[in-house]
Amino acid sequence: MSARRGAPGGQRHPRPYVVEPTVDINGLVLPADMSDELKGLNVGIDEKTIESLESTRRMLALCEESKEAGIKTLVMLDDQGEQLERCEGALDTINQDMKEAEDHLKGMEKCCEEFGVCKSMEKDDDGGVISDQPRITVGDPTMGPQGGYITKITNDAREDEMDENIQQVSTMVGNLRNMAIDMSTEVSNQNRQLDRIHDKAQSNEVRVESANKRAKNLITK
Repeated sequence: MSARRGAPGGQRHPRPYVVEPTVDINGLVLPADMSDELKGLNVGIDEKTIESLESTRRMLALCEESKEAGIKTLVMLDDQGEQLERCEGALDTINQDMKEAEDHLKGMEKCCEEFGVCKSMEKDDDGGVISDQPRITVGDPTMGPQGGYITKITNDAREDEMDENIQQVSTMVGNLRNMAIDMSTEVSNQNRQLDRIHDKAQSNEVRVESANKRAKNLITK
């Protein structure tokens, strides 16, 4: 019986590792034996992936800029609203002071009538303060991300970043929409407040002129 030939100790020699030849096309490493058609297809996919990634980055940057602009606008509207509140409060104070002045004038006119010093004068209608209009409340709609943003082809980190960017853009667009609703509501409220301020200013002006005439009549009679 013949002895088997082989490596000492029954060990097998490992097969040598063969490095497949590759080709670098604009940073994209592809097998050298790949057909030109497949190479062109892969290069096209890679270029579109890069363009799409840059597009999502630009969208994200634009949303960030819009968010900052929206925050500044809301702050300005809030400051303007406080100024309008102070202005309307001052007009309400004038209106209340005019009520007291008219009461005093009525008392003085009554004294004049009792002593026959002056003729009775027409009673001035008491102009009431324009009541504050109720604020419009707008429901806060929820706009969460819908999911399934992109169909992955290359399954690499670039597509992961694209998906994450689009998710952030979706969330930020929802926030921007809510900010736009808040701005619209605040502007509408301030427009109504400006109308109230205008009406109150006119009412106070008429009442002040009427009180001045009545006071002059009391002095001259």
